[in-house]
Amino acid sequence: MKLSKRDFDRVVKRALLRIPADIRQHLGNILITVQKRPSPELLEDMSLPPDGPLLGVFQGVPLTERTVTSPPLFPGTIILFQEPLEEICETIDELEEEIEVTVVHEVAHFLGMSEEKLSELGYE
Repeated sequence: MKLSKRDFDRVVKRALLRIPADIRQHLGNILITVQKRPSPELLEDMSLPPDGPLLGVFQGVPLTERTVTSPPLFPGTIILFQEPLEEICETIDELEEEIEVTVVHEVAHFLGMSEEKLSELGYE
């Protein structure tokens, strides 16, 4: 599957609406952006192979690590990687669902949520 940037952005917007309200409420404090692919440096920093299937990443300071005396200089950012997401999906519905799962996973990193809690919520 290969979508234009505009069409992919529309799918992202629909996917964000699928996220449960108790998680979606935290998106107001996070910038969401799309890039074609992760950089080789990012993959290396994350100890992933050069062709690693990274779908998204949270960059910033998680809420659990923030302090009143030392607030972050920039908002947290979730970067979605369009081409890897398109490569693993065959339909728009699958893509929308995968984006939802990816964003929820990255919001969980922002909130300091455990993998177990994500699993309890049905996001693995």
